[in-house]
Amino acid sequence: MQSDNERMIADTVQRIFTDNITHAVRAHAEAGQVPEGIWRVITENGLHLALASADAGGSELTWHDAYPILRGIGYWQVPVPLAETLVAAALLSDAGINVPEGPMTLIEVGRHDGLHLQRDAQTLILQGRAVNVPWASVARWAVISAHVHEVPATELPRIALIDLAQEGVIVSAGRTVAGEPQGELKFDAVPTTATATYPSTYLSEPVLSLGALARSAMIVGALEAALHESVTYANDRVQFGRPIGKNQAIQQSLAEMAGEVLSARMATEVAFTSMSDSGRAHSRQFDVAVAKVRASESATRVSSIAHQVHGAIGFTHEHALHFATRRLWAWRKDFGSDAFWANRLGHAAIQAGSEGFWPALTDRSLLAQTIAPY
Repeated sequence: MQSDNERMIADTVQRIFTDNITHAVRAHAEAGQVPEGIWRVITENGLHLALASADAGGSELTWHDAYPILRGIGYWQVPVPLAETLVAAALLSDAGINVPEGPMTLIEVGRHDGLHLQRDAQTLILQGRAVNVPWASVARWAVISAHVHEVPATELPRIALIDLAQEGVIVSAGRTVAGEPQGELKFDAVPTTATATYPSTYLSEPVLSLGALARSAMIVGALEAALHESVTYANDRVQFGRPIGKNQAIQQSLAEMAGEVLSARMATEVAFTSMSDSGRAHSRQFDVAVAKVRASESATRVSSIAHQVHGAIGFTHEHALHFATRRLWAWRKDFGSDAFWANRLGHAAIQAGSEGFWPALTDRSLLAQTIAPY
């Protein structure tokens, strides 16, 4: 059941995105035109700070209440770094770091070979390179999480804010298959703007985990958009005197799509509920892993079926379907693919052993003890 906050946010998201996100806006964004007007509307309505504290200018919403924002990014295929900025602001706020103005991106240091957050005298500096960073050429700031070997020792990760406009940062721009900016960032002894210890013991890699949670919701939105496009097309496309949706084979395909969408949605909503419930903190990592596995698997299956239902028209650039399916292809790999998270679940199951596996599975705490990153 939706809370009052969730309904209010859902209505706001629908109004803003319906009024401002069009086929032309998406196409122009892919051609390199940054939709600054849309970003201005988003920030004026405070969507990017929905999860941040009141002291940071945020709305202090729970993850469950903020779900419609992230789902909406996928459903309307919003071409701005709202998800990354939303998660980054939440991480900074949780760590007690001031949230800066401007779009932000996310980096999990342990996911990039050769990238290190290390101490230099009294300053923590970032050294190395990060690849496939979302919105690298657009973001003004990067929020990273990393484990730093220091005294006194701690297993909790550090959250750090990095100014990407400073000397020592080199940006190599690129784009995903969805046409969204993604690139490489090189850091040459770049000092952090601010750092703090992340307070949760149940998310050993907070950027990776919360990024995967956000992508899961975005995938659900794009899945729903692809299903809507497919049902509409099947009802409107007439062949041999009747809509193709009357064909049993097409109905079977649409039913399979609907099942995939529902499965991904339920797994993702469970993860968002766990992230909002302090009593389920031990299950958060497990629920995020399950959500990303389920959402990424559905992304592959639904995009394939959607294009089959549409036939040749679905592959044309003029049709809107590709805006959803290309994002599904891109987002399914971001912040860990389904294979990556399934591997972590399998590794934890093996570690739990025959006696610990079933209790940990039923309590959804299978990854709760995975404090240090792999």
